[in-house]
Amino acid sequence: MRVAEKVSALDLDEYQQAARQVLRHPLITASYPDRATLPLVRKWASQLRVDLAETLGYTLVSNGDTVRLRRVQDTLDATRPAYTRARKPFDRRRYAYLVLALSVLGRAGTQIALSELADAVAAEAGRVDGLGMDTERKADRDAFVDAVAWLETRGALRMADGSAVDWVNDPEHAEALYDIDREITGAVYAPSRVLQHLNSVTDLLGDAASAGPEQGINAERRRTGRRARRLALEQPVVYYADVDEGLRGQLRAPALAEDLERLTGLPLERRAEGVALINTGGRLTDVTFPGTGTVAQAALLLCARIAGYLASSRHRVELLPAATAAERLADASARIDAALPARSGVTALLADAGHAAATDSATATDSAGRPSAAAPPGDALPSGDAMPSGDVAAEATKAAGREATYPFLSDSWLRAELTKLVKEFGRGMSERQIADPASLLDDVLHLLASVGFVARTDGGVLILPLLARYRGVTAQLKETIK
Repeated sequence: MRVAEKVSALDLDEYQQAARQVLRHPLITASYPDRATLPLVRKWASQLRVDLAETLGYTLVSNGDTVRLRRVQDTLDATRPAYTRARKPFDRRRYAYLVLALSVLGRAGTQIALSELADAVAAEAGRVDGLGMDTERKADRDAFVDAVAWLETRGALRMADGSAVDWVNDPEHAEALYDIDREITGAVYAPSRVLQHLNSVTDLLGDAASAGPEQGINAERRRTGRRARRLALEQPVVYYADVDEGLRGQLRAPALAEDLERLTGLPLERRAEGVALINTGGRLTDVTFPGTGTVAQAALLLCARIAGYLASSRHRVELLPAATAAERLADASARIDAALPARSGVTALLADAGHAAATDSATATDSAGRPSAAAPPGDALPSGDAMPSGDVAAEATKAAGREATYPFLSDSWLRAELTKLVKEFGRGMSERQIADPASLLDDVLHLLASVGFVARTDGGVLILPLLARYRGVTAQLKETIK
């Protein structure tokens, strides 16, 4: 079946705009991300529901004034966090308060006072070892109100009276009253599996539909095709060396590019090392690269410096293998699972039974026995204009089945080069950030890793092929007219 089969050529651009909005914002309400998006998406909901299910295995749910995209998550990814009011990533405490607040709101009426919600969340947090919440502590109030503000932005809560900021600063004399939208609070968090029955965070991954009755070669090919499309759509770049043979075949298939281009309106570019969906104009991302700000500017300049160094000193650079997708997943899941609470009795038996069923299903449907490397949660895709020709990382092994190796650059080399860049271009950067070079370098490498340019490893980074497209970058400081 062809994507957008019932969409005319004249309407295709509008349909693709609606698809990009759904993929970028998995929760759409009357006010989020803006008032124009919900009517647009509802107009195309029927066709989108069919195409997203067939192409990606996603489920689009439309109820009243809420549209929710339920993604299939194939791996764990920490690069797409929720953000605070100050645009800083949520920490674990804020995530915990957010989930507890949703739990309380699910049992509340149509309105709730901020202090009442805070007291209820504090009571729940007190039952969790190592969490807690003391409304007498401003740091805890700040974290709690960040979670409330996240819900308010999406329309789950609407301010009826008062001020949350005033309450944070003076809870004894200030208050805020919220209207509760139960439809949205129910749509925000609806896990695909009963959490108490899980043995590992990896039990949340994968397509539940793959455990269904549909079997055989054609069914497996369809499932692998959906995984490949999710990879290409959700990741900034997919390297062939990072996926198994079945996914490599699907990524190289002409149908994959046709389906994604017709769904999103964005071109798919293939190179020897892999594929990337080219996000022209930043239409499907909230992480634009190159971007503005000190971190993005420093990252771009460092990319050019790295590419130049590798071009001139290739013989002095050590080549090392990168961790595979399976290894990255195993490492991340082990760290998360270490924090799971101990279970006993019926809960443990249910978890063991669920794990056994999932294992049997995976054995039946995945003969390779490998976890998928596709579709991280969230709604960000880095932008870019082209894949590299591969000259920076030409040594990366291209033959399927062979271990790929990449140039390794040490932390000391990176620190030295960033110091040089700050001395040369520091007048155009934030004084606060360049005053802490270690923190700036960490932020730069985090950004580059999130867009698929480097892979962080002990003592440095591995340079991945996509970085090559910025080998010719030049910079010039603007003169300030006094």
